[in-house]
Order: sequence, then C-alpha cells, then structure tokens
Amino acid sequence: MKRQSWGPSVRRVVLRTAAGIASKLSRGGGGIDLSAIKRFPEHTHFVLQRNAVDPVPRLAEVRAAEPVHKVASILGMDVWLVTGDDAARETLVNSDDLRNDLRDLLGKRTRSAAEQVGGLGMTDAPDHTRLRKMLTPEFTKRRLARLEPAINEVVKRSLDDMAAAGPVVDLVDMFGFQIPYQVICDLLGLPEVDRDAFRALGAARFDLSQGGVGSFDAAKSTREFLIDLCERQKTERTIHPDGLLAGIIDSYGGDFDAVEVGGLADGVFIGGYETSASMLSLGTYVLLQNPEYYSLLRTGSEEEVAAVVEELLRYVCPVQVAFPRFARRDFTLAGVRIRQGDVVLTSLAGSNRDDTAHAAGDSFDPTLPSAGHLAFGHGLHRCVGAELARMELRQALRALATQFPDLSLAVSPDELVFSPLSAVYSVEALPVRLQA
Repeated sequence: MKRQSWGPSVRRVVLRTAAGIASKLSRGGGGIDLSAIKRFPEHTHFVLQRNAVDPVPRLAEVRAAEPVHKVASILGMDVWLVTGDDAARETLVNSDDLRNDLRDLLGKRTRSAAEQVGGLGMTDAPDHTRLRKMLTPEFTKRRLARLEPAINEVVKRSLDDMAAAGPVVDLVDMFGFQIPYQVICDLLGLPEVDRDAFRALGAARFDLSQGGVGSFDAAKSTREFLIDLCERQKTERTIHPDGLLAGIIDSYGGDFDAVEVGGLADGVFIGGYETSASMLSLGTYVLLQNPEYYSLLRTGSEEEVAAVVEELLRYVCPVQVAFPRFARRDFTLAGVRIRQGDVVLTSLAGSNRDDTAHAAGDSFDPTLPSAGHLAFGHGLHRCVGAELARMELRQALRALATQFPDLSLAVSPDELVFSPLSAVYSVEALPVRLQA
C-alpha cells in the first residue's frame, strides 16, 4: 500500500516532543493530577525492573507472600499490586468494582483535545463497547489472513536490508522496530511519517522514570498528529482509502469526532508497533540463549513454531503492567479489602512467571504445560491486536531463523542496555552477527 507523504508539518509536531522540547504544562485548578507526578517512590521500582528479561527477585517474593500487595500511597490513594495468576485474572475481568477511566484524576484545568485520554485502554462501557466494535471485525483471524502476503513482503525487505548492511547490524532497529512499524502504518493507511521521531516518542511514552510527566507529554504529541490527520480527512482525504483508519471514519458517515477517532487510532498505532517491536527484539535475544528453539523455528512444524511464540510471549511479556484500574467502591480482591478510590495495578510479567499456573515458571520451555499467558491482558481490555501480533511474530521469527541460521550476539550480554523503568520493557540495541 503506497502512502502519501505528509510533509514537514508532521515532523514539527512529532519532533517537538521527541526532542524533549515540549513545554511542561502549568498545573492548576486543584484536585488530583496524575500527569503531574514527577517520580514514583523508589521502593515501587521493582514492579518495572528486570535482570535482562527476568523480573527482579523482589517481584517473586511479593507474589509468594501476598498475591495482592500494597506497594505505596500516592496523592492520597493506596496503590495495590496484583502478581498471582488467579488474582490477576480475577482483577482483569472485574468491571463491576474497577474502572479504567481516569479523566477525573487529571486535574481540573482545561486541557486541549490532544491532552485528553481515551481510546480503548482508558475507557469503560458503554463507550468502550462501542469503540471496540469498530475495531474487532478487522482483527479476527479470518480478516487478518489477507494481510499475510503484505507482512511477508515487509519481513523480506527488512531481512534483505539486514543482509546488505551486515555482517553486524542492530536487530532492534532493522528488524524489531521496522517490521511492526511498517505493518501498522500500512494497516491504518497512514501517510509517511518520521520513523525516528515516532520511535523516540514510543519509548518516551512508556518511560516512567519521570513519573507521569514525560509519558503524558509524549502521548499528547502522537495524539496531536492523529487528531489533526483525522480532521484534515474531512476535506483533503489524505488517509489511504483502503486503510483501517479510513474505514473507521467512513463508518461514522459524514459526521465524526476527530478527537475520538484520533484517540482510537492512537491506541492501535502505538500498541501495534511498540509492543511488537519489543517482542521481536527481546524474543530473538531469548532464542539466541536457547539455540535449539531458534533452530526449531526453521525446521519445525507450524504447531511447533506457534508453541515457541506463545512461550516467548509468556516469558518475555514486554507489557509489564496492565492499564491502572481504580476502585469504584469498597470490595474484596483475593481476600484483601480494596477501598473506593484505590489504584490496582496488575503485573502481567509477574503473573506470567507464577509457577502455580505455568510449569516453566522462570524458565523458558515451550514443551511444558501452561494455563495460558496474560501477555495480551485478559477480559474486557484484552489487546484487540493480539492475533496480528502473533502473526507478525511467527512470520518474522521463522524468516529470521531461515535466512540467518547462524545468527549470534555480536557483543557480550553484559553490554546490552535494557529499559530501566518502562511500562513496556525493551532493549535499546541488539548488535548481532548475521553469519558464523
């Protein structure tokens, strides 16, 4: 799918935040404002910290002692961490006692359209139900099957570019990021945008080392671009007509809310490349530590490849925590009393390592039984793009192992730099040698 260039105006909008120039917004009007939090207490950092791909031992200690554990009190709200598999599933399906909408927790000052939150992750029924119905038909296995040839072509171009750039390349840049980014741009029908700027924005959006400030500013910039793009579509028709975004707009008829559609597209766009980029990069890192399964990707059946991918999703689980949820009322969760207004965080990474549900636990073993991972979440807010992500992982990793059977790390594992404090865990660069 050929996309129209959007030009310098997009670069200005995106690079403003990517380069860190976005102004710090004035805080006023009273009330709780989560976006103004500049840092989280150090004793809570273990929730997002890892040793390479493994959660730090503190997370397992908390899970063993208290599957629902109070980690902090922030702005007068008690924050609870859910780490056990059973408690996580119970939490993620509970929409009677817990909500995702946090608009009333972002202060009382007037916000621009791009500063507002929404989309699927931070919306409750009935709005969530209505919005999800727009996307679900496009993400079924049957509908996604039509994308397989296009995904294969994107994968082939990326691998050929790697071969031309070798013998040593950064797999994060040329494989991990490039493939899902190109696929999601094509799927949505987006015009050409600045690749490096959006890559920086994606990382900044999930980086919580500055509390909520940096994350909300980065989100504001991507939404600005997409809202503006939707608004222009009313007169300029610049979005590719075969893309998902144009289809969503057309489903509204002649009148649509550019803020709502832009927010919905924002979730698909960011979720469509950032998490898959981490999975492809970190998944390859894990496979290089387990060469028998890297070889199996090349020689195994479709079922065996699918089993390796599912175990990678469980073991790596780049989305470390689900969207924060807020108690609507007092209720009991896994025997713990949660009070109205409390925050409940679900550790997807911690739950996926719970050996009461997953026989492999902290080991990587696609042959052992599992209760089914939570890498895509669970319940009402389960990732709508889960099947697309699986398709990308199966096709890209199998093609990588086939074209580069002797792939190896070009540096010591100790030299790799991983995300220090990010909701979506990743590795900054993965230098690999393509041939033995």
